[in-house]
Order: sequence, then structure tokens, then C-alpha cells
Amino acid sequence: MARVLGSLLLVAAAGAFTAGAAPAPPAKASPLGRVVPAPASVTPGGSAYRVTRDTAIRVPDSGAGRRIGTYLADILRPSTGYALPVTSHGHRSGIQLRLESGPFGTEGYRLVSGRGGVTITAARPAGLFHGVQTLRQLLPAAVEKDSVQPGPWLVAGGTIVDTPRYAYRGAMLDVSRHFFTVEQVKRYIDQLALYKINELHLHLSDDQGWRIAVNSWPRLTTYGGSTEVGGGKGGYYTKADYQEIVRYAASRYLEVVPEIDMPGHTNAALASYADLNCDGVAPPLYTGTDVGFSSLCVGKEITYDFVDDVIRELAAITPGRYLHIGGDEAQSTSHADYVKFMDRVQPIVAKYGKTVIGWHQLTGAHPAKGAIAQYWGLDDTDAAEKAQVAKAAQNGTGLILSPADRIYLDMKYTEDTPLGQDWAGLVDVKRAYDWDPGSYLPGAPASAIRGVEAPLWTETIVTDADIDYMAFPRLAGAAELGWSPAATHDWDAYKVRLAAQGPRWEALGIDYYRSPQVPWPAK
Repeated sequence: MARVLGSLLLVAAAGAFTAGAAPAPPAKASPLGRVVPAPASVTPGGSAYRVTRDTAIRVPDSGAGRRIGTYLADILRPSTGYALPVTSHGHRSGIQLRLESGPFGTEGYRLVSGRGGVTITAARPAGLFHGVQTLRQLLPAAVEKDSVQPGPWLVAGGTIVDTPRYAYRGAMLDVSRHFFTVEQVKRYIDQLALYKINELHLHLSDDQGWRIAVNSWPRLTTYGGSTEVGGGKGGYYTKADYQEIVRYAASRYLEVVPEIDMPGHTNAALASYADLNCDGVAPPLYTGTDVGFSSLCVGKEITYDFVDDVIRELAAITPGRYLHIGGDEAQSTSHADYVKFMDRVQPIVAKYGKTVIGWHQLTGAHPAKGAIAQYWGLDDTDAAEKAQVAKAAQNGTGLILSPADRIYLDMKYTEDTPLGQDWAGLVDVKRAYDWDPGSYLPGAPASAIRGVEAPLWTETIVTDADIDYMAFPRLAGAAELGWSPAATHDWDAYKVRLAAQGPRWEALGIDYYRSPQVPWPAK
């Protein structure tokens, strides 16, 4: 009976699409082949496993293993209505999470499904967690709902063996142009985790608002955090708020990368403290969207006291490896001053135990040993600028790729998109997916590429619904670029797998953009 039900499920999964869309190729029909990001190896076969009221979740006898098992149970219980006990003993059938040595690396896993159960094996807890995300996608989309659904809850038979292509798979949320609460950031973290993204870059300061409390410079938040684009009330994170974000991200195996943008994009700081300005006069708070007009005073020693205090306090509450110092669009800083500033600031980051990340303009200065440059240029960016970044990569600077006309989530999909910007061009779903990070930047060694990151700037983004609409479906493509082997990269196959995510997003309450490039299932 389970074999018959599994066959019916595979047929249903390959079912009708909207008019005019190409149907899924038969070879891609198995739900094991519908996962996003695409796994490294997929071998369908054997009977499906059916989750029932007798299913238990067996976990390793460790705190991390039990927490992951409880996380999985919390996802499955509302929709199935089953108890799904989490236990370290007995219950060799059902769903098993196992930690054991193997060729999985830090984040890889193996998932085996058959009539008797589903087993996810990994060497490290992060791998187990990523395997759980795959299991979610192997179950019907209704499993994501928060009320009891009819089922059946079948997991197709077969084996998935999976490890990521890149160690850094990021998404950036700009909380400076518009402020987002702790709960809103947590919601985004949950969305990122579903697609195995492991870095959350928070853009914490800009001209329009300073969003992280610094005890030694309190007006940064009480005054500099009091507004946002358009003149709203703004807001900021207390240290406890920020630590809660960090804790929650860690529970989803994401590392928080805080960014303090400097020496430009600093009007909120300059407005808060007159002494940071070369003329000693504080400018007014700013609620517009122009860039490039602000700069810390490179020649004043108080500037470096300020930077030292901010980095020291932020590093103390950031357990992650990285601290982002921005460095882009510093048009009001001379090149000589820019180089001087970066030469002073990078050692401060190292002093407090963090690795420097900066926007790729950092490569025009002297990137510190071990520093990482985040490239945000365009396909047609000046060749000399690209060559500068590539030369730095050849000399040991790591690269995170965020080309704005490929992976900026705030770019409009089409001319008619009601949100977003178009200064980098229109970025439809295919364009966001259809490029290879390994060969994107001419002259940059493939070994220098640490990964990819999809930034979401928020000049026009105000609500959760705005985030959903601009991030989905493009965020899934960015996640695949970071995780999946280059050999799996194929738009025609990907758009079919992407289409299968639509019902899942609907079940999760994600109001995504229904791109006509994707054959979404008929409602």
C-alpha cells in the first residue's frame, strides 16, 4: 500500500501547471529531485515512508541533537496533529537524526528514506539541521501550515548525499533605511534557514539611522536612531535585543555579520556627535535616499576613539567571526584619506578578534591579511575596477559575490514592480539565478570565492510583506548558487523545482512574486 501511495504522490507532484508553462520532465518527477537548493547527489528508489501517529523522532544523546529534533517536531506537529515524541532511546523506525563521523564536513548530511523510516546522518549539528530542511521539502507543502491538515505525509524513498559548494551563503537585511523589529528579523531568519543560508548580514548603520546601542556613545541610538527614510520613527536594538537576534540565528545555524558602514554613510553618527565632523558642526538628521555626501573626519583622533569604542562593544556581543566595516560610496572622502582611514580601522577589528569584511572598494586601499571584500558591482562595471578586485583576490583577499544586477533583492523585477529600485537594472528571476559565482569575476581565482550573498536594501521596503515580495522567489536562487554543485546549475530544471516551492511559501504565509518565468502549480 505504501508503494502505491508513494507512486500516487509522485504523479501528483508532477501535476498540472499554469497554462502555457512547460510540464516537469519525467526524470525530475520524484520529490527527491525537487529540493532547493539542489542536493549534490540524489538517488530515488524504494518505498516511501509514511509519517503516522506512531512516528517518533529519535535524536542523538546530546543537547544540540535534541534541540534539532524538537525543532523538527515543532514544525510537524501542528499540521499532522501527531504527538511525534522526541527521544534518545528505542524507536528505531520513524525519523532518526544521527551524529557520526563521515565525509560530511561541517554542514553536509546524508538522508535515507524507505518503508521503515527516514534517517538523517551528519558529522556536525549544522549538517543535521540542513538535512531537516531537506526533509521538510520532501513532505507535502501543507506540512508548513499551523493547523491540522489531512495528509497523507509521505517521504519518497531514496538517498540524498549533500554538502555545500561554498562555506559562506549569506543574505543581508538593511535595518538602517527602515527599521525592523527583533520579531521581524527572526521571521526572516526562519525563511533563510529553510534554504540553508548560514550568514545573516545586518546593515546596522547608515545616513538615515543608527540601529545598535553603544554604551559609550548613547546618542547614536537615542538621537541617530530616531528616524528612517521618509521620516518615520526609526528605532534601534538594545544590546539585549541584538543578542536575542544572535541567539535565535545560532539556533537556526546562521552566523550574524554586523555592519557599521564607514567612513561614508555616516550622517546618523555625524548628527549625533558634532565632534565627529571636521568643522565641529553636527548636520541635521537625514531621511532621504541620496548617497555619498557624508564622511567621518579622517584627520581627527576622536574619530578613531569612536571607531574603537563601537567595534569593541559590538565585537563583545558578536560571537561570529566577522565584522563588516562597509567602505562603499565614500565620495566625500578623498582617496588618500580613505586609504588612511582603512589602514587605521582594519587593525582595530583584528584587535577585537574579528575578521574584516568590507565592500569591494576596500581593495582600492590595503586590505588586511585575511580580509574579505564583498563585490557589488555590475556585469558592465569598469574593467579597471574589476581588475583591482581580481588582483586583490590573487593576493589573498577573499571574495563574497553580490553583483547588484544579479543578486540585489531590492532591484525591481520588471518596470511595473511596485517596490524596489532600478539603478542596477531590472533583475528578473532568471537573471538572478543564471550566473556562476566561480567564473563571474574575470581574473579572480576560484579559490578566492568564499561564497555569495543576497542583499536587501530597504529604501522602499517597510513591511514583512514587502520583504517577502522582493526576496521570494529570488532568495531561493541565491541560496542555490551558494550551496549546490555547479554541475546542477540549469535554469530549465531549476524553474520547475522553484515552482514546487510556491505552495510551501503560501502555507508559510510568504507573499511571493509570481514571476511569469516560473511554471507555478495551478491553484
